[in-house]
Amino acid sequence: MTTPTPPATNRVYFFLVLTTFFWGGSFLFTKIGVATIPPQLFVLSRFTVASLIMLLVCSRRLKKLDSGILMRGMIVGTALGLTNLSFVFGIQGTSISRAGVLNNLFVLFIPVITKIIWRDRIGRVNMAGIALAVAGIALLATGGGGGFNRGDFFSTFCAFLIACHIISVSKVLKDDDVFLITLVQFATVSVIAGAATLLFPLPAFTVTTSAVMSVVYCAVFPTVFCFTLQNMYQRYVTPTRAGLIYTLDPVWSLTAGFFVLGERLNSREWLGCGIIFLAALLPLLFRFSIESRLINAYIKRNN
Repeated sequence: MTTPTPPATNRVYFFLVLTTFFWGGSFLFTKIGVATIPPQLFVLSRFTVASLIMLLVCSRRLKKLDSGILMRGMIVGTALGLTNLSFVFGIQGTSISRAGVLNNLFVLFIPVITKIIWRDRIGRVNMAGIALAVAGIALLATGGGGGFNRGDFFSTFCAFLIACHIISVSKVLKDDDVFLITLVQFATVSVIAGAATLLFPLPAFTVTTSAVMSVVYCAVFPTVFCFTLQNMYQRYVTPTRAGLIYTLDPVWSLTAGFFVLGERLNSREWLGCGIIFLAALLPLLFRFSIESRLINAYIKRNN
């Protein structure tokens, strides 16, 4: 048997950047959707549609679904479900410009969580990033726009849950069929969102055409499509390089907020968002620099 030829580097980067574009678009379409549909019902609708699509994709693979895949998929899916519930409540309560930047704090939450649970070293650069993030949040809290509001809190909590989901994927999943794991994850999110819909009374709402289109977009592109692209192409780049690419998410959400929704941040909010963005970017750039030096040294030794 021959080993499959890895795709061209430019192709890998193109599709990973494309995933950030669609993920960034989910901020816009979620904002439009939750304007008329309750957040938990939006998540339920999005992931039910995504689960049905994945069920069709996995129709010939279902015989490989065993208790191990089911259990691991449910664990990771629980983290994904809580992440998406906090995401929609964050979007509902704040601008997508601020939400996009705050969600990027997951980069800093990962070393904090691994330090608390596994006693991993945080490092000075991560500590500097955390300090910058606190300063940026303080500017948002005192910079107008309602201060650090309920939506900002949920968006920050969402960043923590994104970190939990990423860690759970690396710690829990094995060499499982990625399509079956994804199916179980989506189905688990649907169950969690369904439970939230039943437990918490829903306000009166109207299902509009724009809301339906928003659900369809979020189910197809940032969910099914992006998960597939991520599983196909992220394996060909290092986690650091992937992290740097994923920092484009808030760039797209800021762009959509400015040009489509007419969101305007004051100078203090822009500064706060910029500092938070830098806080997430700084540790990645530092690791990228170290990684590049190691790769160059390895190439020189073997030439």
